Amino acid sequence: MLFFLGLWVAASVMTSRAEPEDVLSNRIFEVGRVDSLAESVATEGPILFPDLKGTDGVRTIVLDHSGDDPASGWLVRYGHPADRDPSCRVEHVRGSREFTDCEGRTLSVDDLAPPGDVRPIVENRRTLYIDLRGLTPSG
Repeated sequence: MLFFLGLWVAASVMTSRAEPEDVLSNRIFEVGRVDSLAESVATEGPILFPDLKGTDGVRTIVLDHSGDDPASGWLVRYGHPADRDPSCRVEHVRGSREFTDCEGRTLSVDDLAPPGDVRPIVENRRTLYIDLRGLTPSG
């Protein structure tokens, strides 16, 4: 739990301190080491990042991992159901791979909206980043 709290605080600080001319740091978010992140996802479930580009929560991102290799198998989804708009945010069911949406439905990661503009990047088989360059403030 402290790990997730630390990630959320780091994301909040990074986005609140980003200046307009600091384009690259505002567009690629360093999540951390793939080995510890993969272990965390395996035990606690996917990681939900509340809006990495703003404060309205509309562009919440879910990070998931599958497989035995921490350097591959990363997946990013939006934090809302694929069949609903972004205002129908999901909440992670602690310690599981499930989410509940605004209507109380139970969902899996596969039920969440796939992003066409956000992707995970693994650098040197060690560090995981989320590429936000395609994500617009309204998107």
